[in-house]
Amino acid sequence: MQTHRLAALLACCVLPANAQDLMRSVEMPAHRALVESMEGAELTPFETDGCSGGLSSSWRLVAETFPKFSLLYEEHPPWEYCCVTHDRAYHNAGGASQAEVSFDARLAADEGLRLCVEAHGDTHAEDYAERYDMTPDQIRSVHSITSEAMFLAVRFGGGPCSGLPWRWGFGYPGCTIFGPTARE
Repeated sequence: MQTHRLAALLACCVLPANAQDLMRSVEMPAHRALVESMEGAELTPFETDGCSGGLSSSWRLVAETFPKFSLLYEEHPPWEYCCVTHDRAYHNAGGASQAEVSFDARLAADEGLRLCVEAHGDTHAEDYAERYDMTPDQIRSVHSITSEAMFLAVRFGGGPCSGLPWRWGFGYPGCTIFGPTARE
């Protein structure tokens, strides 16, 4: 049975329009709960961990532990600025005050992250190709794969009211999808 579920999930990933329709229907209760929890709540000051999910912190640990890594690959992910921009949108739920707008703003922020990481690879392809003894096309390919992986990670792991520290709307109090609005 789990094989069938995995196949269905993968099929949705292959069909972006269908996948987003599915994600919208699955996520809307959480967006409604978030919007309800935002009413009258105070937004906390912005903070960022760089690239969430341990990416930046792990990168820094490896860079501190292995100085040659730091010299070659830098002390933080070179596209970390993309993650900080993404975190700003996640912090205040993209400024949305309605559930539908919140969903669309989250999708736009996630797509913006994907495009930013990919553009970073395009912009720096020549320099990185020389530094890493690769071709510019290989660099672009690595950034393309990285940007897709990051997009999928934030789509599946960054939803509102998830209880995770990198959730959509993390600058507002935690919320749950089991509130009265979420069930409507």
